[in-house]
Amino acid sequence: MPKDGSATRRRLLDAATAEFSRRGIAGARVDRIADAAEANKAQIYAWFSSKDGLFDAVFREHLTLIVDLVPFDAGNLPEYAVRLYDAYLERPSVILLATWARLERVPTGDLLTAAAEDVAAKLDAVRAAQAQGVIDPDLAPADVYSLVISLSMTWSPAATVVAAAPDDPAAEHERRREALRTAVRRAFRPDP
Repeated sequence: MPKDGSATRRRLLDAATAEFSRRGIAGARVDRIADAAEANKAQIYAWFSSKDGLFDAVFREHLTLIVDLVPFDAGNLPEYAVRLYDAYLERPSVILLATWARLERVPTGDLLTAAAEDVAAKLDAVRAAQAQGVIDPDLAPADVYSLVISLSMTWSPAATVVAAAPDDPAAEHERRREALRTAVRRAFRPDP
């Protein structure tokens, strides 16, 4: 029975995820990806056309993870932000790939246009929470969504000041979670 190549393709995507996460698009090397995947460069070019095509495939695969890493709860933005913090600790490649895409591909504008439907549903949920008096109605839903994500990334692998690591002391993680909860709760609550 002939092999269908799906196991090799999966190994290539996994190796590419690791390589692009560490080195970005420009710094990634097809040779390293092929070696790590125990495959050959010809397979990369046959399936993905180029290194850029391989990054596109990896980013598309991770786009759903980026958008839906944790269930969105517009009624409880503080806990949503904390769950994102935890998810970035568990899956740093998701945030690193998005960061490299921002730096090397889409320097301005919406990075998540390919997930517009998913994002639109989240914005509708923010509007509903605003109508219920849970979120400040003076804020644009897109701004609320962007700000919550930005706050959740305060200690992510893409942080500019302090990047958290899974093996940081538990007390550090809990202090950060509580700071994040407090900041998000205060930032988006309606005026009394």
